[in-house]
Amino acid sequence: MITRYFLLVLALLCVSAIPANAQAKSAAQQQAEADAATAEENHQELINLEKETVHALMLNNTTFFKRVYGEDFVGTTSTGRVINKATYMDSIASSTNKYTVFIASDIQVRIFQETAVVSSLWTARGTQDGRPFDRQYRVTHVYIYGQRGWQAVSSQETLLVG
Repeated sequence: MITRYFLLVLALLCVSAIPANAQAKSAAQQQAEADAATAEENHQELINLEKETVHALMLNNTTFFKRVYGEDFVGTTSTGRVINKATYMDSIASSTNKYTVFIASDIQVRIFQETAVVSSLWTARGTQDGRPFDRQYRVTHVYIYGQRGWQAVSSQETLLVG
């Protein structure tokens, strides 16, 4: 009789422990799902920023760069020139490039906590000072996440030959 009572109490204790364990696992799963959703949202936002960058360049529109590029931005152009945010915006505003096509493709995003590295292939066609051009670049941007969202702080452009 005591053995049956002991087994019944033990069984009740085991059964009552299962829901608590299941709830803890559920909370961990919920956190993991929330983290995955945030990571995917950040990933997509960075892809969109890359596409918006080429669109703004195509339109010679500096408004985008004022909003998204950090004040301490430093970039290296395809010719090896080092530029800051003000120099970059001046070159965009005064550009004689007229684009018929400007797209970002092969966009790769790697996020490391509050820092992201985004690399892509830029394809541009159009005219510069009346002469046609057809160029491709490999571009890498470094973004930092802060109070204003993702801010570009660095870039490197490499002109592809051919």
